[in-house]
Amino acid sequence: MPETVTPTNAAIGTARRLDAIAQIVSERRDMPGALLPILHELQDVHGYVPAESVPVIAQALNLSRAEVHGVITFYHHFREHPAGRHVVQVCRAEACQSVGADALVQHAERTLGCGMHETTGDGAFTLEPVFCLGQCAIGPAVMIDDRLHGRVDPARFTRLIEGLREAMRAERQQAAEASA
Repeated sequence: MPETVTPTNAAIGTARRLDAIAQIVSERRDMPGALLPILHELQDVHGYVPAESVPVIAQALNLSRAEVHGVITFYHHFREHPAGRHVVQVCRAEACQSVGADALVQHAERTLGCGMHETTGDGAFTLEPVFCLGQCAIGPAVMIDDRLHGRVDPARFTRLIEGLREAMRAERQQAAEASA
């Protein structure tokens, strides 16, 4: 009797992701300059641009995979891997640099234990530079999960991160109690 093969959750997840990618590409492929809108939509939906989307996009837009990959890696906004649970963006524009953003970046890297464009080992935080959050009058500015914070010095940064860590601990505790 032949062995029955059942798809794993990972295979099912990949198939669903490929279906979603194909739908996004097909809906936007005829737009002028379709590549960037497709990449933005993929990142909005998945939190990053999945590697398996590159050949799908390339074929639909009559581009090489290298051309698609080149655009993804050229723009720092696009991620090739899932971001952490919380995305921490530190403004690197001149106005923020003039009021301490460089020192804040160094502190952020030490506090989180990762560099720019990296995610912490526990997957909790991704640290990214951003070039102007439009908060020049109250720099250095930081955006955490789409929430702006102005006049962020190292001590305030630490408090913001510790608040998020405490909230994550509380969520884990609640989940553990609910499953017990």
